Amino acid sequence: MNLRPLGRTGLKIAPLVFGGNVFGWTADEKTSFDLLSGFFDAGLNTVDTADVYSSWAPGNKGGESETIIGKWLKSGAVSRDKAIIITKVGSDLGEGRKGLSQKWIVQAVEDSLKRLQTDYIDLYLSHWPDASVPYEETLAAHTKLKEQGKIRAIGGSNLDAGQLQASLDAAAKNGLGRYDVLQPEYNLYDRGGFEGALADLCQAEEIGVITYFSLASGFLSGKYRTKDDTAGKARGSDVEKYLDDKGLRILAALDEIAAETGAKHAEIALAWLMAKPAVTAPIASATSLPQLESLVKAATLTLPADAIALLDKAGA
Repeated sequence: MNLRPLGRTGLKIAPLVFGGNVFGWTADEKTSFDLLSGFFDAGLNTVDTADVYSSWAPGNKGGESETIIGKWLKSGAVSRDKAIIITKVGSDLGEGRKGLSQKWIVQAVEDSLKRLQTDYIDLYLSHWPDASVPYEETLAAHTKLKEQGKIRAIGGSNLDAGQLQASLDAAAKNGLGRYDVLQPEYNLYDRGGFEGALADLCQAEEIGVITYFSLASGFLSGKYRTKDDTAGKARGSDVEKYLDDKGLRILAALDEIAAETGAKHAEIALAWLMAKPAVTAPIASATSLPQLESLVKAATLTLPADAIALLDKAGA
């Protein structure tokens, strides 16, 4: 598997990142272990999670995904130095445990390290912008953690171009570590938030980009064509918004390319992201081994130029 440099972090990652949001939600512990092992056995090397995953599932309180990953790491299925672990801080865990203050970051990283059963996190992301805390304070906390060896690289998620530039300016002015990685929402349907100024800034500043909702909550798998298809599905309500003229145009383009290449819709949608010059790797999840096999295929799929142009036009 060809590895890609993740911006200026010094980390090298495979072109597809496993989304750990399913662990403790739609994938139980045993299934999660099987998926993680299969993912790494295939030559892929990076897992994305967050302290808040998977708090939305009934009976959960947050931290379940990190806990499962930690148990898997502890099992010795893969050498720790062969696994790139990404996690995040900032989402609301209840009881005031949220945001990007120095006090909370220092506490939250210890909680994540304990759940992950490791002494360092490869990439630590600020999950959401926090207007109540200056960038200087947040970046100072991250920088200190990096100096202590508790994290290897710093990144941010859900920042627009203005926010990312402001964070870069604050880092430069104060001699602090900067956000070297961005995690934005970006897929064939949701393009406006990343394409343009934000993508240009990431390229100009050599910022690594790992995209989330890369398959639009599963819509780009092609299995949702009508509202009836979403009934009873874990992400059904999230998919309905894509069932409009634009979404159907994208599905038609995916149908055409799938017929020509023999690749599955999700594989094509992910390969489109991997071909974008500003993107290092998309994040995608699986809840079964057949789904995982498809993700692995996506990581080695190269789309012809005319297929990329067709998809560009369909989702414009």
